[in-house]
Formats: sequence, structure tokens, C-alpha cells
Amino acid sequence: MAELSEALLSVLPSIRVPKAGDRVHKDECAFSFDTPESDGGLYICMNTFLGFGKQYVEKHYQKTGQRVYLHLKRTRKPKEEDANSSAGDPPRKKPTRLAIGVEGGFDITEEKFEYDEDVKIVIFPEHLDIPRDGLEGLPDMVRDRIASAVEAILTADSASRKQEVQAWDGEVRRVSKHAFSLHQLQNDVRIPPCGWKCSKCDMRENLWLNMTDGAILCGRRYFDGSGGNNHAVEHYRETGYPLAVKLGTITPDGADVYSYDEDDMVLDPNLAEHLAHFGIDMLKMQKTDKTMTELEIDMNQRIGEWELIQESGVQLKPLYGPGYTGIRNLGNSCYLNSVMQVLFSIPDFQRKAKLGHGLLSGEYSKPASADGEQQPDQKGMQNGIAPRMFKSLIGKGHPEFSTNRQQDAQEFFLHFINMVERNCRSSENPNEVFRFLVEEKLKCLATEKVKYTQRVDYIMQLPVPMDAALNKDELLEYEEKKRQAEEEKQPLPELVRAKVPFSSCLEAYGAPEQVDDFWSTALQAKSVALKTTRFASFPDYLVIQIKKFTFGLDWVPKKLDVSIEMPEELDISALQGTGLQDGEEEMPDIAPPLVTPDEPKGSLGFYGNEDDDSFCSPHFSSPTSPMLDESVIIQLVEMGFPMDACRKAVYYTGNSGVEAAMNWVMSHMDDPDFANPLVLPGSSGPGSTIACPDPPSEDSVATIVSMGFSRDQAMKALRATNNSLERAVDWIFSHIDDLDAEAAMDISEGRSAAESISESVPVGPKVRDGPGKYQLFAFISHMGTSTMCGHYVCHIKKDGRWVIYNDQKVCASEKPPKDLGYIYFYQRIPS
Repeated sequence: MAELSEALLSVLPSIRVPKAGDRVHKDECAFSFDTPESDGGLYICMNTFLGFGKQYVEKHYQKTGQRVYLHLKRTRKPKEEDANSSAGDPPRKKPTRLAIGVEGGFDITEEKFEYDEDVKIVIFPEHLDIPRDGLEGLPDMVRDRIASAVEAILTADSASRKQEVQAWDGEVRRVSKHAFSLHQLQNDVRIPPCGWKCSKCDMRENLWLNMTDGAILCGRRYFDGSGGNNHAVEHYRETGYPLAVKLGTITPDGADVYSYDEDDMVLDPNLAEHLAHFGIDMLKMQKTDKTMTELEIDMNQRIGEWELIQESGVQLKPLYGPGYTGIRNLGNSCYLNSVMQVLFSIPDFQRKAKLGHGLLSGEYSKPASADGEQQPDQKGMQNGIAPRMFKSLIGKGHPEFSTNRQQDAQEFFLHFINMVERNCRSSENPNEVFRFLVEEKLKCLATEKVKYTQRVDYIMQLPVPMDAALNKDELLEYEEKKRQAEEEKQPLPELVRAKVPFSSCLEAYGAPEQVDDFWSTALQAKSVALKTTRFASFPDYLVIQIKKFTFGLDWVPKKLDVSIEMPEELDISALQGTGLQDGEEEMPDIAPPLVTPDEPKGSLGFYGNEDDDSFCSPHFSSPTSPMLDESVIIQLVEMGFPMDACRKAVYYTGNSGVEAAMNWVMSHMDDPDFANPLVLPGSSGPGSTIACPDPPSEDSVATIVSMGFSRDQAMKALRATNNSLERAVDWIFSHIDDLDAEAAMDISEGRSAAESISESVPVGPKVRDGPGKYQLFAFISHMGTSTMCGHYVCHIKKDGRWVIYNDQKVCASEKPPKDLGYIYFYQRIPS
């Protein structure tokens, strides 16, 4: 006891009690994916509260001198049956609330196992073990302080639990702004307690009562064709009456209320009064239809129905060991799991992160059950790894990736690439395997002059020409049968999927695209141009996204149900760019000034006669001043985007239409200056906004430098584009000749050789060019109706066979659905 007391007294000053705001990392090692359930348990530093696996705790002690750790070791065992319950496990409680981690919601905790927990204090370097209950006999002050620290660590929420949105509640609704001021017409409408029907069609379910005029109309049509016929929302568009209640959900406790104006489910504190206006007594109503929450829960629980992509109809052989480690789903994180499994199958990424070690070492690729035996429906299920720290880090500060909502795997891939670019300062940048140069050629049809530009990209977005489908007759027949079934309220016919040849997709990518209202610098006026896209370099790994997700005429996202037979081997050499050809004449490189007819004259620095209000005035009719397409700006603004952002979108896409402007908006929404007024480089004349932008950030400068450009070049580009990182790279390419000339002038003016070498302009960013021949090695598939819902899995070719990675389930693939993928990864075939 004397030795124990002496050891504890020596480390007592370093033992801290966690306070509010301290992050206690008690469920995952900082350098590996060891947890308290791992063989060696987890050591939590009692000073910094960082967690370490057995192989890293000694290193932490040696580096920091911290000697005292709390060791947690949990052993999983089957949960004992309740003696008062009937034989067998009780059925899993069905969720009744669209929530995670709250009462009635989806339970993300393990229900089939209990844990034996061993807690002790370990003092280094002696490796002196002190059981939690072995503090008796110590001085009261020492015992109380240590016991308080241990108890606080054990009861504190883990850092990962705080960082994740564990308790997500999809039912938290706000009070509608119309609830206390809703106008109800005195039209003597009385609603019966049952027997309702849509007043515009024969629908008798999914009915909504408009609480202003008492109209009963059907709800929206869902992505799969079910639901209603949109009559309720059309009624709102015609009348502007904002609130509707779903009939069949009214009970004494409330009902589903939707605000079309606020575009969300809302609360109506005056619901009883509003319903009484139409003769409805809430206290006497009973539930007869599913609530919107129940419908969403049903959708979330139907993931297992998508048998084709998950190969559910085949008995798959589980795989374990290095490179075959599953990843736990942390709550709609399958998009992250699929992308990272593919990336860490590429050598350049394998050396870069803790996640790579966790996936490749094989240490965590073990069966999930406690006794090594699994039920048939659990075949292939692993303990796997739970990348909580990684998800928190990669999503920090992002409005979507920091949440537990489902995301688009392609958007996450590009977000991850962007994060690597911003933070990889070394010469070894793994993104180089994906990076390539795109050559875009614009040809003015009026003057036959051309403009060549280059930009960096990481993904090839392949269009899907539905008119090239090989089974058009079958599709037409299916659509007709589907229409008849919907009219007669019969089951829908078996799905017929469009079969589009890959060659047609490739042809659509390489085909010239007509650009209307193109501002030609050769004419100094609007013209029509043809845009052709080619590869200026071919990457080591080619990423192809099939553009399955599109927007309907009402701007509602939808997914194309299409089958494309992707080739095992791919040759895109025919898409190689050629650059300026003999006989071609380039358009002059002149940035057009900005003039918009809806701006108050004088407020933005316009010159000319202030009294001239006509669009024919010098403000608008000058041949050197192109007008922005006001109709496109208005369309974008009506979608909810800021006016200044919409103007920039139209300006930077050269008045080439709403689709191009929309694409610009979607790809620049994360720019820090997204909603700032347009600043024209080097211009203070008509149409320009005079501003003093902030100095370029070091992060942006470092990102451009890491791509192979010089620091001086990066600074000039960022200043010229108001610190927009993406536009700065494009600016460098379009001004490369001028920058070369400036570099040469610097040398002629006597700059040192060292300066010339260090700041000379390179020919371009670091890209790994080579032959355009590739072999398929991985693909990511999406199941569901849109990127906002559904499930992702990936297939990767390893050791000559295809392997399916479905979160924690890793198995040998029998029928890889290569025709239904969303993102494909091709590896260059060595020459």
C-alpha cells in the first residue's frame, strides 16, 4: 500500500476531473480504431482525456510524460433473457418517431448484447495496475480526487457522441407563422367525419383539407408514382391559401399540418379552433391514415428490399482479413463508407490516414457475433470500424456533411478531394491520381474564331441520352400500362428499365454543344457558339459519374432508372484535346463589362445621361456592353438564390442559358464570396463594382501551389478573382501566356536566378498524364429515388475477384450489377 500511495501521490497533480466543454475520447483510439472492446482495451489519459490503444499508449507516455491512464476493457456477451418475459428474445420495438437516439425513434444501440466492463488505473512506466475498487486505504483527499476523476470520465458523453448528431429528431416542428393570423372564409363548408374524396379526382387517401376555404384535395405525387395527383399544392398556387391538414391523421393529440408557404410540416396551436370552423371536433376524431412520419419511417426501413444491387438473393461468402474490413453505418453514412472504401483501395491514399490503416490492417475484420457464429441474415457482418473522428473532421463546418442526413456520394467525393487539396502541403498529394486537365473549345459561328481554355477536374460527368435507349418500344408499352394501372387503381406493372449503350453516353459527352446568347469578343456582341469538351491530360484513375439525377420541369430532383453496360476495359484516346490548330484564329481575350437593365442608374457607377430611361440609351445599347439575360436571373432568384450570385452565374457562363447558370450556382455555393457583388478584374468603369477584396488566404494560396503553380501566380490569380479558389485556377489557365511574359520580363530586369527558378511560372498544375486506356476496378451504386434518401454500396475488384462492401458486411460478389452503378472508377492500363 505504501508503494501504491507513493505512486498515486506522484501523479496526483496531473489528474484532472473533466469539466463542461472537455472532450473525453473514451470510445476510440486517436491513432487507430481500437475501442474498449478491442483485445487490449482502451487507455484514456487522465490529463488530456485522449484515448489510446495498447500499441500507442506507451508512445504517448514517452512523448508527453503523462503517466496515469484509465484503462477500459469491455467484453461482449449475449444479453440474458428477462426472467419475467416469455421465452426467446422480445421483438425489436418498432420505431414510431422519425428520430435517432430519442424515445420512440430508431435505436442505434446494440440490443442483443450486454458487456462486462473492467476499469482500472494504470501508472507508467511501472505499468502499475490499480483496480477501481482498490483505492481503499488511501488518504481521503487522494482517494476522493481520483474517484471523482474516474467517475466523471465514465459518465461523460464521449467526444464522438457530442460531435455526431446522435439524437436527431425529424419530428421537431416549428409553429407556423400563419397559425395566429389564418384567414378562414365564411362559406358555410362543413366537413363530415369520414368518407372524404378529392374534389378534383377520385382519390380517397392522402387527402388534405385546406384550412382557409375547406377544399379537400389529394397530396403530392411521389417519386415512384404513388401518392396523389398534386391537386392540393396546385390549389395553393392558385389561391395562396397556405395551411392544410391531412385528413385521417386528426386525433385529440393533434394532426399533420403542412404550410405550403413555408414548405414544411408545422405546428398549429389553434388547430382545434381552425377545424371547428368546418364542423370538425378534434376530440372525437380517430386516426385512419398514415402520418407523414410513418410514411418516411416505412421508406427508411425498406432498404433491405433492394435485392439486385445488394445481391440479397444470393448466398454470399463472407470475407475477412487485410483489405476486407467493413465500416459501421453511423446514421445515413453509407455514402461516406462507400467512397472511402474505394479511395483506400488506391495506393496513394493508403499511406495517408488512420482510416487507411484501419481498413487495410485486418485487425478489425472479424465476425461481429460474440461466439463467432452468425445467423444466416448476418453472414458477412463484421465488427468493422466506426470512423466517428473522421466523419466529424471531414464534415466540420459543412451544413450537410456534419449532419446525419443522407448525402450524394459524388458531392462527398468532391468535398473530400477539396479538403485534401486545402490541407495537403507536401509534395505527395494523393489527389494527383484523379486530377486531369479539361480542354474546352468555344467556336463563334458568326466569325469562325475560337477560344481555348483549360481547367482542372477530378471527375468525368457522363450524360445519359435517353433517346438512345435500345428498348424504346418496351418502355412505351410499360408507360402505357403504368398509366392505365394508375387510372384504374391497379398494381403497377413490372418495371422496365431503359437500356442505354455506353457508347451513346460517350458520344453525347464528346458532341459539340450549342451555346446561345454567347458573348463573342470577336464581334463585341451576342452570337451563337459551339462548345467542345476534350481531355488535355488523362489521369491515373478515371472517375466517371453517370448523370442519373436530374431536375424535372418543376425543378424537383428525380432519378433516371437506366441500365448502362459499362465496359471492363475503356479507351478514351479519341477524346484527347488537340489545342489550337493550324488555320484557327483565336478570339481576343477581353472581359465583357457588366450591364443589367434593372439596376437604378448612377448607383453602380454607370456613365452617360442620367435622364435617359430607355433601354436604347448608352447605358444599355453600347456595342461594348453586353446585357445579362434578365429572364435567366429572375428564374434563378425565384429558386431562392441571392440576386448577386445569380448575376455572377449569368455573367461567368456568358449568357449561355439557365442550365449553365444553374450548374455554376450549384458548383460555387460554398464560395465565401458567393453572394457578394460581382467584381470585374482590373476594371472600374461602367458596370463594375469597386471593392477592396481581402488579401488572399494562405489556405487558398497553398492549395494552388500544391497543384504545381508558383506562389506569385497564385496570389495574382486570387486577387484577380476576388479570392475565389476555383475561378483563380481557371484564371491562371486563361492568362498563362501573359504570366509567362511577365516572368521573362522579371528575369530581364535583373532578378536573381534563384528567384527566377522559385517563382517562374510552371506549364500547368501537377497532373499525371499517360495513355487513355483503362480497366474497371470499382463502382458505387445507389438505391432509392433521390440522393436525399436511399442507400449506397460499393463493389471493388481485389485479387482478381469482385467484392461487395455494404457497410459492415463484406462478401465475395457473385453478380456485380455493373450496369446499375452511379460512380465508376477506372485504373490506367500500363503501356
